[in-house]
Amino acid sequence: MTITTDSVPKPEDKRSVDIRVVVQRFGTLAIFLVLVIVATLWSDSFMSRGNILNVLRQVASGAGIMAVGMLFVILTRGIDLSVGSIMALGSVLTGYFCTISGFGTLPTILLVLLSGAVCGLVTGGFIAYLRLPSFVMSLAMMAIARGLSLIISEGRPIPLGEAGDAFSRFGSGFLFGIPQPVLLMFAVFIVGGVVLNFTRFGRLVTAIGSNEEAVRLSGIAVPRYILAVYMISGVLAAVAGIISSSRTGVGSAQVGVGAELNVIAAVVIGGASLMGGKGGVINTLLGALVMGIIANIMNLAGVPGYHQQVYMGAIIVIAMLLQYSTGSLKR
Repeated sequence: MTITTDSVPKPEDKRSVDIRVVVQRFGTLAIFLVLVIVATLWSDSFMSRGNILNVLRQVASGAGIMAVGMLFVILTRGIDLSVGSIMALGSVLTGYFCTISGFGTLPTILLVLLSGAVCGLVTGGFIAYLRLPSFVMSLAMMAIARGLSLIISEGRPIPLGEAGDAFSRFGSGFLFGIPQPVLLMFAVFIVGGVVLNFTRFGRLVTAIGSNEEAVRLSGIAVPRYILAVYMISGVLAAVAGIISSSRTGVGSAQVGVGAELNVIAAVVIGGASLMGGKGGVINTLLGALVMGIIANIMNLAGVPGYHQQVYMGAIIVIAMLLQYSTGSLKR
């Protein structure tokens, strides 16, 4: 039997495979560490306690909490463009129920979370059972939720006032020296990690994104799981709206504009594949922190807000190219 040179494994082939694996597993951590070093060298104030807490607050009230819900959606090979608008609706409803309707803190929280769940239910229902594309349906919900927030608020901010003291105390309060919204964000990530890695639900969500047809043929009710992830995304977007109101003291329909861009970027930078079936909670947290650090660096450098959106879009492209180069998008 003749052995050709083509059949002999080449050391460089194995080495290149190992490099791809390393990039996939630790690429986000490497980006995070490099950015921390760059930011530290760029500005002496970056590593100050006040600035670090400010970055964490920004992440908690922005992409952080919503990134967990987006991760679950993307794992099923879907996308949710409505999170920013649902965040705005949650913010407006917090002010409306608390101030205008006169509900207490707990009823207000429950009603706002219910509104997010309903938005996710509508979006997920059309996607899961009527097989509408997630991009189109979530785009429709983005317009609906934003419109509702403008209608309810009549286009004006709704001050929480004295009725919202409990929300304001939460938004500005500390526990163990850490802002309470940040602790809530970490709690959401911990719960999301447990659900994703140690429950049947999490394993099936990942499996659906990897091979939906195989999961369906095994007797699993796939639409129920797809519906569930959009409801999770909607609820967490509503939570972000509550946090936004608690920090600013008003319910505003203007919050969350473009937030879906940052949320998707955080998840993609965290190594999740838009083709589904690949992603993790820890890397998603690192991705959200990366987005927060980049925004903080641009603020320290005096980059105008509109320019920042351009850079955020470029970051998503770079992250996608990195995924493609390591084979994450190839099926």
